[in-house]
Amino acid sequence: MFSRIGRLVRGFFSLFISGLEEANPEALMEAARQEFRNKMAQYNMALAKMAGVAERLKVQVKGKAVRAQDLERRILANHAAGNMELAGTLARELQELKADLTTDTAELTETEEAYQLNLRQAKVTQQEFSDKVRKLEKQLSQVQIKEAQAEAATALSSVAFKVGDLGDTVKTVEDILQKRYEVSAGKARVAKDMVDVHAVEEKESERKALEQNALAEFLASQGVQASPSSTSASTTAAKQMGPEQ
Repeated sequence: MFSRIGRLVRGFFSLFISGLEEANPEALMEAARQEFRNKMAQYNMALAKMAGVAERLKVQVKGKAVRAQDLERRILANHAAGNMELAGTLARELQELKADLTTDTAELTETEEAYQLNLRQAKVTQQEFSDKVRKLEKQLSQVQIKEAQAEAATALSSVAFKVGDLGDTVKTVEDILQKRYEVSAGKARVAKDMVDVHAVEEKESERKALEQNALAEFLASQGVQASPSSTSASTTAAKQMGPEQ
């Protein structure tokens, strides 16, 4: 019984977690990014240790190579001086040193190759993960767009209506606008009818006649003969101001 209850509880938790995962894919992606960063940090630490070993081997190889050259000079010098025993000892030491140098050189080569291989593997893994994340982000964006479209379509279908369904509201707006138009049109007509067009024309004619008379008087005072056009205009204006024949 307790085993069955345990399976049931685990099932409920699994369903709950699955629901959270489906509802929050962005959180899953961020968790995947963080997990990848943690793994890459561990991988980089291992690479750093390997690089440290390679650097240590480089120092060892360089030091032993310098030591071998020094032993060769000492062997030759002691051999030339007749110190055969010391020369033999140094030769034996040189032989062992060269063996160690060969081993260290092989280990250095192997370590460098392994380091470069793992470094390339890390770069490839990072690139693959970045490509996968971009693909998932694009897919997530497409899913969100489709979900938004589906949600909008569902909302529209649930509140579908026709223009005729708003008949009362539209009719009220039409009546209000019609009334406002009628009031404005009436005011404009009253304002137009209140204007005396003939009086305006008479005032305009009078103004022009006074202007021409003033011009004629000024020209006469200056001893300038008025032009025929000015005289005719003045005469015409005077006729317009006088009684109709």
